[in-house]
Amino acid sequence: MKHKSNLTTDTAVISNDEILLIKRKNEPFKDMWALPGGFVDENETILKCAKRELQEETSLILQPKFHSFYDDPNRDPRGRYISFAHVCYVNKENVNPIAKDDAKELKWFNLNNLPPLAFDHYIIIQNILNIV
Repeated sequence: MKHKSNLTTDTAVISNDEILLIKRKNEPFKDMWALPGGFVDENETILKCAKRELQEETSLILQPKFHSFYDDPNRDPRGRYISFAHVCYVNKENVNPIAKDDAKELKWFNLNNLPPLAFDHYIIIQNILNIV
């Protein structure tokens, strides 16, 4: 599949000591857990993409804050993609995420007991936690 952009976004939704992850419907990393995110559309800002992808995959309408970018040339087996990571802090009792789009399911995980993650998402999460 050819994408219009080599830019992606990933968003960490954190509630106290838990993080919301999606199970991927598609390759690469099909059936693995990952941060919600996806490709930046043509004529779309990075922030708008982060909000759109979060809503498309989790049904959550939140205001992600930019955290950092990830540009390891080998971070994605499909090719050279640079991801702009974002973070949202929520009270999970006040949100009702629903898996949609290319998210097969979603689940809250304890930050100290994460499953194996797709791409470089473990590194992204660790970097976010070290800054907090």
